[in-house]
Amino acid sequence: MSKVEPRATAPDAPPAAAPLPVSPVRGPRRGRLSPARRREALAGLAFVAPMLVLFTVFRFGPTLGAAFLSLTDYRINGDWTFIGTANYTRLIADDLFWDSLTVTAVYTALYVPMTVLLALGTAVLLHRTLWLRGFFRGLFFLPYVTSVVLAAVIWKWIYEVQDGLLNSALGGLGLGPVDFLGSEHLVLPSIAAASAWKGFGYSMLILLAGLQSVPREITEAAVIDGATAWQRFRWVTLPMLRPVLFFVLVIEAIQAFQVFDAMYVMTAGGPVRASYSLVYFLYDSGFKFFDFGYASAVGLVLFLIVLVFSLIQRRLIGRETD
Repeated sequence: MSKVEPRATAPDAPPAAAPLPVSPVRGPRRGRLSPARRREALAGLAFVAPMLVLFTVFRFGPTLGAAFLSLTDYRINGDWTFIGTANYTRLIADDLFWDSLTVTAVYTALYVPMTVLLALGTAVLLHRTLWLRGFFRGLFFLPYVTSVVLAAVIWKWIYEVQDGLLNSALGGLGLGPVDFLGSEHLVLPSIAAASAWKGFGYSMLILLAGLQSVPREITEAAVIDGATAWQRFRWVTLPMLRPVLFFVLVIEAIQAFQVFDAMYVMTAGGPVRASYSLVYFLYDSGFKFFDFGYASAVGLVLFLIVLVFSLIQRRLIGRETD
């Protein structure tokens, strides 16, 4: 049986050194900021402090005040009594409240798609226009900065039965005069069209900015793959615009639920309360009948409706925008 000879080691090889103990690296303790980070946080808080104060005084404070008033029977003379949820119970049984809510919902269903489609179409055209783009952008934005009352007066004249611009054009075509603001079926589409003309400029600028942020490389790759103009818009541009579209839909829906000025000037809620919106109902309750507790309850319900509607849109449209 052969024996295995041990290998000879070099006589000059140093002995293996023992590993040095490694001390664990200790980072900063959780919950404690370094002095530099603390100074940055204080500086940031100082910058946002004025806005926080303004938000608390003019937004959060009045909201809490309205919530408290909705639980009272506060009147114009200053007398009030805490009545709990009596205003909300009265609101549920009020047919005028449900009628105004229905009018607001129908108006929103007409106004929001009309405005978004008009803004999107105009933004696409401006995005493809290279000549006088700034001029047309300012021209289309001009109605947005126009006074709501002035725009409502102009459109009321356009819709006039006898001497209105639209009925004069229809008369030239041999069509009879149409009472746009006097018909129960046409009054809301007519007001929605006027409001869409007035307000689409803001959404147009937002959508135009979104179109300009779409990477050109993706569009060029779609062109190389043989995609048509509609296919590029449907499968490339529109998905990239999803976060912007979500924002536009939310702000336009909130604005539609708060419609009041156009209806007040153009129709005064008529005919037969066919254009009597929820904010109009709130206005009459508070400043016509001086029932501020009841008007505050209407305002809180409107706030909850807008909040729920925004959350639904977030769920259906904006869940992948992040």
